[in-house]
Amino acid sequence: MTNQILITGCGTFIPPEVIDNETLVKAYNAHVKEHNQEYSEEIAVGDKTALKTSSADFIKNASGIEERRVMEASGIVDPRRLRPELKDRNPDELSYQAEMGLAAAKNALNQANKSASDVGMLISACSNYERPYPSLAIEVQEALGITGFAFDMNVACSSVPFAIRLAYNSLITQPELPGVLIISPEFYTGHLNFRDRDSHFIFGDAAGALYLERSETSKSNNTFFVKNIQLQTHFSNNIRNDGGFLRQAVNRTDPWHPRNLFSQHGRAVFKEIIPLVSEMILNQLEEEGIENSSVKRVWLHQANGKMNLLLAKKILAREPSPAELPLVLNKYGNTGAAGVVLAFSESQNLDQESWGVFCAFGAGYSAGSVLLQKC
Repeated sequence: MTNQILITGCGTFIPPEVIDNETLVKAYNAHVKEHNQEYSEEIAVGDKTALKTSSADFIKNASGIEERRVMEASGIVDPRRLRPELKDRNPDELSYQAEMGLAAAKNALNQANKSASDVGMLISACSNYERPYPSLAIEVQEALGITGFAFDMNVACSSVPFAIRLAYNSLITQPELPGVLIISPEFYTGHLNFRDRDSHFIFGDAAGALYLERSETSKSNNTFFVKNIQLQTHFSNNIRNDGGFLRQAVNRTDPWHPRNLFSQHGRAVFKEIIPLVSEMILNQLEEEGIENSSVKRVWLHQANGKMNLLLAKKILAREPSPAELPLVLNKYGNTGAAGVVLAFSESQNLDQESWGVFCAFGAGYSAGSVLLQKC
């Protein structure tokens, strides 16, 4: 059949530095102790609230995360800094996120047996960017030697399914386009509040990449047919980051101001995201006439182990096996939009014609589900 759109390449970049829960908690608790001592008089009279310590067991139980990979660890685990400590790269040096995206892109092209000349469009799809412009995607385009065009997009942790929709539509309507490369370089520790007990443990850094093309040009022996794409957005403030360029204009210049960093109302997110996502996927399966029993893999955004288990139960109408619900957040943390690509990259061993659901969700609210069939 002509004009089938396939995912023929998947690549990742995993930073080498690791921070386990025990190390992260040690740094956080040292900060708590210092804070409570410094403000002991204010705390005693009720003018300030004492900070609570954390524990590795609390983090694992709350999220399923045991460790995370990061681009720079020493600054994060320094109780007096609690954020990455990076060299300020010059404009003529490759940026941090471009470095991450480039590595993942090369791996995706290698799996697809393609080169830069096979890329007509490059999309960077992630939750945050280290600069507004020039476009990160164009920087990676230049580094790869791609002669087509490139651009950035952001739908938070749902960015990759939205990029797949753009890639799919472009390949259908533009016959001159050889293939589309999607990268998702997530440097989440750069905008995470490591002083916040409820969220300091959530994120890690990583990048993912996908290559999409028409079936008639595929040279890969590991391909997935894109059958159906569903997207949703509903506005919510429950996951938010106001660290944009206007923070200086509104005099919110304190780098630790909570609105300049990631924040969320976790319980509300848990309660509201599960029905939104599960209903979207169940409607998608019904639209294609696919029974729950026919779905053999559920690749989900790697946000929270408990959330993913509940979602998988609703989607599959059964208790998922570890193979059916691949989880990688235990070793990588929540890696934003890249997380679903990481899960996908480590769990592609499906039988031919088996169905899988590739789904991401997050701030916005936003959610995207891609129904895939192993070729």
